[in-house]
Amino acid sequence: MRALLQHLLSLYQKIINYADLERFKEQHLCQLFENWSGEPATQICPLPPSGSYREYYRLSNREHQAIGVYNADRKENIAFLEFTRHFLKKGLAVPEVYAQELDQNVYLLEDLGDTTLFSHLSDRRINGVFPNELIPWYKKTLESLVELQVDAGKDLNYTHCYPRASFDKQSMMWDLNYFKYYFLKLAKVPFDEQLLEDDFHTFCDYLLQADCTHFLYRDFQARNIMLHNDRPYFIDYQGGRKGALQYDLASILYQAKANIPQEIRHELLEHYLNTLSDLMPIDQEAFIQHFYGYVLIRHMQVLGAYGFRGFFERKNHFLESIPYALNNLSWILHHANLPVETPILQGILTKLTQSEFLKKYAPKPVENSSLLVRVSSFSYKRGGIPKDPSSHGGGFVFDCRSIHNPGRYAPYKKLTGRDPEVIAFLKQKSNIDEFLTHVFSLVDSAVENYVTRNFDHLMVSFGCTGGQHRSVFCADALSKHLSNKYNIQVVLEHIEQEKKGWVNGEL
Repeated sequence: MRALLQHLLSLYQKIINYADLERFKEQHLCQLFENWSGEPATQICPLPPSGSYREYYRLSNREHQAIGVYNADRKENIAFLEFTRHFLKKGLAVPEVYAQELDQNVYLLEDLGDTTLFSHLSDRRINGVFPNELIPWYKKTLESLVELQVDAGKDLNYTHCYPRASFDKQSMMWDLNYFKYYFLKLAKVPFDEQLLEDDFHTFCDYLLQADCTHFLYRDFQARNIMLHNDRPYFIDYQGGRKGALQYDLASILYQAKANIPQEIRHELLEHYLNTLSDLMPIDQEAFIQHFYGYVLIRHMQVLGAYGFRGFFERKNHFLESIPYALNNLSWILHHANLPVETPILQGILTKLTQSEFLKKYAPKPVENSSLLVRVSSFSYKRGGIPKDPSSHGGGFVFDCRSIHNPGRYAPYKKLTGRDPEVIAFLKQKSNIDEFLTHVFSLVDSAVENYVTRNFDHLMVSFGCTGGQHRSVFCADALSKHLSNKYNIQVVLEHIEQEKKGWVNGEL
């Protein structure tokens, strides 16, 4: 009994400490906002978490709006703020810094809205087809990238870089070991550690033969490009350092879930090289050869991140990106003839593309399946559990009322489970990711069984008090998951929201 009480007291203290930290962040951000704008913030809402540990909030009052950032890593904050000052002086499209308080780990940025290049792509992709209307946006982005790498990189103060001043061999080995320990081992791929390490060194030495004297953004991907005022704006470049031009180009053209068709990648690569040629002389053949080497190392770094976030932290949406990354990897292994001998590394990468363990994360090919999955959100308070319109009855009903309810708080009352502020609340202040992990497992099992038995209907319903926040988010999440994983028909309805005339458009 004493041990149980001590455990409960420990959990309670952790909850208290977490609540104190949350109040601390919000108090300092609100004070900074008031000092900058001259009036208190009337609203502060967290924004959805990214792949980092930085936390973002949207603060506003009648006249002003800003993005507040909390990041406990002081050196990373300094790097971001110093880079931003330099880029703004160069006339580059990055967010303005309104105010900062480094001793409290907070700063305020210009609010660039919620539309990223990736979300714009996702909204316009139909049946997995890359929309041609996005090509001009990607070309604009690459033109700005060249300006950032070459012009802005010339007189940048690289002493602010963190954790390294350049993407050197040490940095590369960190990435490769991240891949080795967080992906290869967790994906159950056997390897000879010493022989693989030898190939890592050989591979790094080859990559460092490229021109490594320009600014390397480090995480240049479509989620870090905001579309604002008809321009691509860059964010999250705090990991920037001196390095090869090819790395950032590889990052955006081969971003896994963007899934850009190979012919469009070639068109964008050619556009980048033509833009670059206007600023500096380049050997295009040598550039392209090194480019595919940087595609490989970027993929290994990304797979390490997917392994850490997916296998280790059990965040399913990272695992869903693995098949796209492996498809890219397979293409590179078959088409890029790198002039460097790394037989152990090449063999391991080939094993990855053929791994039975990893194939379970790929979308399931289903031929001539008549299965339709109807996913609904509903209100227990108003309409209750929806009736199955098919003749079968049954299906899954998941009660979301155990999840912390954003609807209790004034800033979220008029929002829904699709609004960024609500999504951020659910991901940061509830157990919704764990809840959905169990949901996905149960529903996946049923779908695969129903397909083999030629069933034609399955209903899955999510209920919460008002059918507005938690159930909407969960229904959307399951619909995306099923659409990405299986070649089946998914119908999504939000019963309470659609009663209000809400347009239930594409996710």
